[in-house]
Amino acid sequence: MTRGKTTPKAARRKSRKLKGRILAKKKKEFLYRGKTIEEMQNLSLEEVMEILPARARRSLRRGMVMKNKKFFKHVTDGDQVIRTHSRELVILPSMVNRKLSIYDGKAFQEVMVTSEMIGHLTGEFVQTRKVVKHTGVGVGATRSSKYMPLK
Repeated sequence: MTRGKTTPKAARRKSRKLKGRILAKKKKEFLYRGKTIEEMQNLSLEEVMEILPARARRSLRRGMVMKNKKFFKHVTDGDQVIRTHSRELVILPSMVNRKLSIYDGKAFQEVMVTSEMIGHLTGEFVQTRKVVKHTGVGVGATRSSKYMPLK
C-alpha cells in the first residue's frame, strides 16, 4: 500500500466522519398521539379527553371538584408559580411550560411541566418518601454496641 493513495473503504469512513461533524442533529418535535403541543393547546377539554389515556379520561369525565376548577383557573390566568396540595390532578396541555409547586407532605417541591408529562398525575413527579440511609452494623441497636471497637 502506498502512502499517497487511500483505499475506497478509508475514503467512505472519512466522508462519514466529516458528515457527522458538519451536520448538527435537529431536535425532534414532540408529538402526543400524533398531535403537536400547539394543536393540543387549541383543542377543547372534551377533545383533549378523547386523546388522553383511560385513567385520566375517567377522572376528568367524573367531574372536577371546586378546588380543581380553581386550580385550572389559576393555570390559565397567571405566569407565577402555582402552589397545590392536590396530587391527583391530571396534567393537561394548558399546563405545559408552567411551574407548579406540589406539596409532598413536608414541603412544596417546584416542578416545571413539560410536554412529556401530559396525561400523568401531578403527584407522580414529587417523591413523598426519602431514601433510607442506615448507619453501621449494630450501632445504636443495643447498649452493648456502644462499646464496639472502631477500626
